[in-house]
Amino acid sequence: MVVVGGRGVEGWQNVVESMDSEHKHMLRGGSVSNFFLRDSLTLCHPIFIGGCYGLMISIALLVPLTYSSLEEGDGYYQIARDWFFQMLIIVSITSFLGAFSILASMIAKRPPARLLYVRKILFSLPFIGLAILSVSIIDKSNIILLDRLGWFLYILPGPLWIHLSYAPRWRIIDRIDRDIDPFEGMKMTVYIDEGTDVLESDSDLEEVIEAI
Repeated sequence: MVVVGGRGVEGWQNVVESMDSEHKHMLRGGSVSNFFLRDSLTLCHPIFIGGCYGLMISIALLVPLTYSSLEEGDGYYQIARDWFFQMLIIVSITSFLGAFSILASMIAKRPPARLLYVRKILFSLPFIGLAILSVSIIDKSNIILLDRLGWFLYILPGPLWIHLSYAPRWRIIDRIDRDIDPFEGMKMTVYIDEGTDVLESDSDLEEVIEAI
């Protein structure tokens, strides 16, 4: 058992399993949430998850950036330096948005949304954004609107998922881990449409594969 705070991973999971089906299904989340929440709650803080998303999308930009820079005759050192500074900017933005999300969640005290009806669209947006950015970078397009649209679609999905779903879920689980009433001050503890009619085998990763 990985010890986290007062209970440990198995501790808060046991508490969740003892809840009614609606709350249990809400806090279980999908495969992506469970992947991050399987270890220390400190390491899976929304700030770090936001930074992790920023790092992943920065790595994906290496191919078009390298191709474009080599076409212009830049050396690998210059390419690495440019990518590193761009990565720092992206990671800073996504980490800041993660911090904003957990702060907003603590203030609003709302339950996490499962994004059942928009998940396919949400997970497909980074690929669309990457395609637009790749075309803009490689073709050296001067269309500012196209470039901004690409960045918007590329960065938005991760922070939006953290804000709507992951941060509120993490906040509740963290309170469970610290032996604090997880639903204290909440006007609504679970959204009405998150009933038992939703299949509990629903998986974030399955939706990602289908979207691709």
